[in-house]
Amino acid sequence: MSFSDLFDSEFKSRNKGHFSAIVRVAIADGEMNAQEKEFLDKLAVRLEISPAEYVEILDNPMKYPINPPYLHAQRLERLYDLSRMVYADHVLGPLQKEILAKFALALGFTPGNITFIVDKALSLLMLNVDLDTFVYEMTNMNR
Repeated sequence: MSFSDLFDSEFKSRNKGHFSAIVRVAIADGEMNAQEKEFLDKLAVRLEISPAEYVEILDNPMKYPINPPYLHAQRLERLYDLSRMVYADHVLGPLQKEILAKFALALGFTPGNITFIVDKALSLLMLNVDLDTFVYEMTNMNR
């Protein structure tokens, strides 16, 4: 196995784990609504999840291990990616804040300030900030 194959394999595995975690969050309340399904459809494409993998993960989201980000900066990077997906397409409409709050909690952010984190993330995206600015502003939001 070449180095590039190993990298591709690790990247695909991480994406499957990431997608699986998001599916778990989406179905945590027992059902998935049409907006959440549409969001997952688009997310699968962005994460390069094949149609067969998509069905497999929806059928059994526990099959793939969750690779939770250990470092705060990594959590912010994932929050940035998820926030951009939620915000960019406006797929979830009024559910944007609710679903993003679920994702932020799943990423390990503190429940006590989740509303502030979600509001700040979405406000930064309205300003069309890049990843570096997002991470900087989210890291320094209490200063």
